[in-house]
Amino acid sequence: MSISDWAAPAAWGVAVGAVALAVAGFTWGGWVTGATATRRADAQATEAVAAALVPLCLDRARLDPAAVLKRAGLQAAKSYERQALLEKTGWATPPGATAPDATLARACLPGLELAP
Repeated sequence: MSISDWAAPAAWGVAVGAVALAVAGFTWGGWVTGATATRRADAQATEAVAAALVPLCLDRARLDPAAVLKRAGLQAAKSYERQALLEKTGWATPPGATAPDATLARACLPGLELAP
């Protein structure tokens, strides 16, 4: 038996096995590409920072002299409008930032305990 007799079937077996391993890994094994891992890590970091800043947002809401009017406007708004309105109040603007953060506004809304 020469090398050429078993080399082609072995090469095909290696190729098919590699493809099957890749399919199984990405489908059931939880493998992801580097770009997907980076995107997920960035999203988790953004949400963690927003969660850490929620107490600041709630304190700003509590200490704002116009809080009663702003809360009434938030409460009167439809649920899908509340995030944009909260951003306009200035309560969801992180320290050092010039614009409000949408993720922080989304995280802060439940803490304001607005009636539906």
